[in-house]
Amino acid sequence: MDKYSYLNAMDNSAFEELFLKYKEDPLSIDVGWREFFNGFEFALKNYKKTKGEIPLYPDEFKVINLINGYRSRGHLFTLTNPVRTRRQYKPTLDIENFGLTKEDLSKTFEAGKELGIGKATLQHILDHLNQTYCQSIGVEFQYIRNPEIIEWLKSNMEITQNTPGFNIDQKQKILRKLAEAVLFEKFIHKKFPGHKTFSLEGVESLIPALDAIIETGSALGVKEFVIGMAHRGRLNTLANIMQKPISAIFSEFEGKEYQDIELLGDVKYHLGYSSKISGKNGETISLILAPNPSHLEAVDPVVEGIARARIEKEYEANDEKAIPILIHGDASISGQGIVYEVLQMSELTGFKTGGTIHIVTNNQLGFTTNYIDGRSSTYCTDVGKTILSPVFHVNSDDVEAVVYTVQLATKFRQQFHKDVFIDLLGYRKYGHNESDEPRFTQPILYKIIETHPDPLEIYAKKLEEEQTLPSLDLAGMRVAINEKLEQGLEGSRTIEKGDISPFIGDLWREIRRATLHDFDSSPVTAVDEQTMLETGQRITSPPEGVPFFRKIVKLQEDRREMIEQKGMLDWAMGELLAYATLLKEGFPVRLSGQDSQRGTFSHRHSVLTVEDSEETYIPLSTISKGQAKFKVINSLLSEYGVLGFEYGFALTTPLGLTIWEAQFGDFSNGAQVIIDQYISSAEEKWKVMNGLVLLLPHGYEGQGPEHSSARIERFLTISGHNNIQVVNCTTPANFFHVLRRQIHRPFRKPLIIFTPKSLLRHPRCISPLSAFTKGGFQEVIDDPSADPFIVRKVVLCCGKLYYDLLEAKEKSGKAEIAIVRIEQLYPLPLMQLKEIVNKYSNADLWHWVQEEPANMGASDFLLQNFKEVELTFTTRPPSGSPATGSSRLHKIQQQLLVEKAMGQCSCEVANKTCRLHCSDKEDQLR
Repeated sequence: MDKYSYLNAMDNSAFEELFLKYKEDPLSIDVGWREFFNGFEFALKNYKKTKGEIPLYPDEFKVINLINGYRSRGHLFTLTNPVRTRRQYKPTLDIENFGLTKEDLSKTFEAGKELGIGKATLQHILDHLNQTYCQSIGVEFQYIRNPEIIEWLKSNMEITQNTPGFNIDQKQKILRKLAEAVLFEKFIHKKFPGHKTFSLEGVESLIPALDAIIETGSALGVKEFVIGMAHRGRLNTLANIMQKPISAIFSEFEGKEYQDIELLGDVKYHLGYSSKISGKNGETISLILAPNPSHLEAVDPVVEGIARARIEKEYEANDEKAIPILIHGDASISGQGIVYEVLQMSELTGFKTGGTIHIVTNNQLGFTTNYIDGRSSTYCTDVGKTILSPVFHVNSDDVEAVVYTVQLATKFRQQFHKDVFIDLLGYRKYGHNESDEPRFTQPILYKIIETHPDPLEIYAKKLEEEQTLPSLDLAGMRVAINEKLEQGLEGSRTIEKGDISPFIGDLWREIRRATLHDFDSSPVTAVDEQTMLETGQRITSPPEGVPFFRKIVKLQEDRREMIEQKGMLDWAMGELLAYATLLKEGFPVRLSGQDSQRGTFSHRHSVLTVEDSEETYIPLSTISKGQAKFKVINSLLSEYGVLGFEYGFALTTPLGLTIWEAQFGDFSNGAQVIIDQYISSAEEKWKVMNGLVLLLPHGYEGQGPEHSSARIERFLTISGHNNIQVVNCTTPANFFHVLRRQIHRPFRKPLIIFTPKSLLRHPRCISPLSAFTKGGFQEVIDDPSADPFIVRKVVLCCGKLYYDLLEAKEKSGKAEIAIVRIEQLYPLPLMQLKEIVNKYSNADLWHWVQEEPANMGASDFLLQNFKEVELTFTTRPPSGSPATGSSRLHKIQQQLLVEKAMGQCSCEVANKTCRLHCSDKEDQLR
């Protein structure tokens, strides 16, 4: 590396100003700089320069400053925009702004060696800089703080002048992929007029770009690419990159009925696909294109999760074997906050994937919003600078520049395992979709676009000028491509019914889809006593001689005593033993969330920190030699990004338990897009299963509106067709069994668990060891003390409220009341509930009581779905806020809930539906 590189890192004009001050008055500058310049002048007088060194004369400083000016600001003065005139930026890169004049153009400067061209005239240096930094490619990289990366980028770009030098075979490959992309769009526009396709026209060079990434990556050892993109250009990518049959794509234009009657399906430009293709040297390359909703950028964390799971499982954590590619729109990459969340995950131990290649198909406007109104930053890609990624801006009309850039970007990713951005500047030929009229809002721009030649015409003209076009036979290419498209169209007409093939179906061979009867009861998930004792002892015995915090030591001793002597386990032990037994059986467990290692409520302590040290010990990783991997990750402060990531991870890990934990249950609303667009609907839309588990702390304990409710009603509202499972356990044993059930069922459905807070330490929230060694998950838990012959009122509830009701029942001695817990709210266990109804046939009152307001919780859901009895309800008053911020009012409401349920109320709605409208009056009276 250049021994004077530390000088280049500072503002050279400031350096020169210091030197001139020193020459005028040495005492006017800092003593450190004075000594430096003393030595500098001494060296000039007394020592000859070594070979290759650049003499640091003031004029040389000016040229070095000019070189650095091009490196840092050249991207502002490029020819990267195919249809707009670039905005003007000042100061310009004119030599006069660097203290140079036209008379200097013919002078030679040693500074040329900085560019690798040796001693050169200023004109030669300028030409070299202009070609490198101000043509079809602009680069932002000088802000990067790693000198090795800076040097790598400079040397790779300046030696080639960022100018492609493709041979005839490479040009032919580029031409063919570009022709496939352009002709595909023209064919669709002609054959399917009026259909929404979200055409790629204007940035068709994306297809040769993706092809070049795959070819370059595979030559560097990459075996798999995981791609995420929105709808624009998706059909083209499916056809010309993913190699989805053309006939299948065209058939989807007809909107045919699906073969699978349980499949709702999705529009053609949202569908995913996976395939295996042959590389240049015959190697097999796996391609995954993840399905996506219309919520732009929502697919980003999902792709990262898929890639991380594949890297871990398939490639032994070697991230050089798989590359995620995210294709963004210019409006969405700058406008959607999820992009920033994903970038902040990119180099975190629990989430990194070895670097993502980001490509922006830059249409230079949103739906109808001009780019100037869509962001405050100069570029849509400026978010990439937050993680110090290099950013390449490329004119999409210059397809060779595009291919050259993505090749360089792929090499960069493999070399440094960091994200890299390619801003593909193009345009959108039509409106937001093909039926939209863009001239309403951008008349001037679309007047230019109307007469602008497509990139195939532009490239053909370039090749013709080079006199290489005849040998590449573009006419023959056109005929062959159009024939293939016509054959695909004919083939599509023979397809009678639509189908969606799972985009990663080969990973799910051992898992079948659920049937209606699968939900009648839960499988046995018990673990034999000997295994429970051995495993419990193992995870509660930290290594001897290692100094842990005394409270941790005491905690581990208490836990060991629970299983070895008391035979009664609390919530944390039930959870840890569920993980431990699954790990012992060979099923990996991954848990992530904010503070998940310790647990928000300091209950889990799955990672122990050595006292006065950063060293950690993970008991669940020391169960046995043959155990599966356990990973618990303290995530960044993100819900949307992390839940999306874990969904993607679970999507490709059907034989593992993947869990996302919210710090408080209501924080899940920050990830509502993932819940609605993936977790609840993906199987019906895209025919993909997922076994992700959500742990959402829930319970009314006087902590105010934001830390009480995990919004049970929202999950029940999106429940349908057995799409998800919703549970609210009341015992450690049932929690243990539902976690194990998630793996031991032959199918997968997302599992939503409303987890407790105060119950973590409630003296009665414990389970005997026998409850873990027998049976399985109980969808409904009957009242063990109730006599059905004398019971006249059955109180139904779920969650922690049960313990308040139990205490009140025991104090009042009301044997005529039975308290029945509905542990699984969805799918609603009607068979078990019917058994309860039959058992308590003498009861004339059936009452549901909940902590939530009347317009929240499970009351409306039960009213609609539990018709076997006439239910009455006790709830908090209807409210726009989940809970009161007054601890006093909370206690009054909680007491009234219990009193009403226990029949200790004599008001006009006693034994009827009550919404506690009297609670405000009670608050005033008390």
